[in-house]
Amino acid sequence: MKNIIIIVLVLVVGFVGYQKWQDSQNTSNQGQNKLENRKTSEVVKTRDINFSVTVAGEITPAEKVSVRPEVHGKIAELPVDISDTVAKGELLFRLDDKDLKIEIDTRKKQIDSANLQLEQSKNEYERSQKLIKDGLISEEAFQNIKTRYEVARISRDRAQNDFDLAQEKLSKTSILAPFDCTVLSRPVSIGQAVSGTGGQSSGTEVMEIADLKNLIILSHVNQADVSRMGKNQRVKIEIEAVADLIIDGIVERIAPQATIRSGIKGFSTRIKLLNADPDIIPGMTATINIPVANSKGVVAAPLASIFTERNDSEQRTETYAYVKKEEKKPPYVKQMVDVGVNDLDFVEVLKGLSVGDEVALEKPDDDQIGETVTLTGETKAKEEEKVDPMVAKYDTDGDGQLSREERTAAFTKMSEEERTKMMDKMRERFGGRGPGGKSGRGRGSGGDSRKSGGGSNRRP
Repeated sequence: MKNIIIIVLVLVVGFVGYQKWQDSQNTSNQGQNKLENRKTSEVVKTRDINFSVTVAGEITPAEKVSVRPEVHGKIAELPVDISDTVAKGELLFRLDDKDLKIEIDTRKKQIDSANLQLEQSKNEYERSQKLIKDGLISEEAFQNIKTRYEVARISRDRAQNDFDLAQEKLSKTSILAPFDCTVLSRPVSIGQAVSGTGGQSSGTEVMEIADLKNLIILSHVNQADVSRMGKNQRVKIEIEAVADLIIDGIVERIAPQATIRSGIKGFSTRIKLLNADPDIIPGMTATINIPVANSKGVVAAPLASIFTERNDSEQRTETYAYVKKEEKKPPYVKQMVDVGVNDLDFVEVLKGLSVGDEVALEKPDDDQIGETVTLTGETKAKEEEKVDPMVAKYDTDGDGQLSREERTAAFTKMSEEERTKMMDKMRERFGGRGPGGKSGRGRGSGGDSRKSGGGSNRRP
């Protein structure tokens, strides 16, 4: 019985393994078929190219105010709560003003007292002026009366200032809405004592209000794209939290100085929402599509068919495409092109290609590439790679260059003239130095030093 179970298990494991191997073979064959049947060329056509930059940002009110009282006090009236809409001039909250009213009454009595003293001192001063003219009082007595009059006048002015200050404090106990707004937060309640913003204190935040009809987005635009943007440019805004909602916006401001955010250097851009929807609230994430390049009915080639390469001899970067010419052998021509705007799939060809040209989507084999055609239409024959006769003579593995072992073996077979040329080329290749990093002259002088006294430097 045990042997039968073992045989069954072996058969099951073998069958499962075979199925997995068969599946892997099918997957491999499918991948091979896709690779063999891939599209390697495409015809140049006329099309529209619309390219836009997509950036993300957070919606925030353009006007947002943290409401704090200017004077100390206790919340006596708080008629609004979170999400309430308040019109401009309506009451947001009021502080208890009993102490201030008592203070105002006291200041008013002080003014009355100061006015009586001032009147008395003024009458006395006016009498003393007549008396001193008649010589009936001394100069010292006159000056004392005058001084009392000045002190009374100063006391009256001080009492008036204190009264005006108390009146101003009383006017600040009622806080009104500075604009049509919505209450975003309200962390305090009626009866809570709050501090004012006077002195070094920043005051207690009673509530935060904002104008939700005037919303903006502050986004960070990459430095590579900001040069294509401009003030008052129209954009499309997609709200992630609200399905299928796309609204218009306008670029209000672009920062004049770059900043780095998340390791990316860019410019802070302020975008205003033109038609804010009631479903949009601050804090939602938005995606902004900024059109930066639009071309209608232009000659367009697939982006994959355009190649760039640095031409070191002419110190410039070449842009080209491989155009298929069936009547020529080799069939592909390296055509220089001048390109314009592009999107993620196609690029505008300003010069070099025409509608109907068939271009390669990947670089052809070297033996399939023939002449090069410049933007002016001039034809250049394909430059054959020059092979060093000495390398061709002593290259045993056929890789087009001499390895260290091949050079060592070739040195014994070379003539004196070939050895000299080989050394000159090695010095030129290494900038006057040998492969080991030492100059040829240094090696020679080093050999002489070893003959004369090099042994004295050896360690025992």
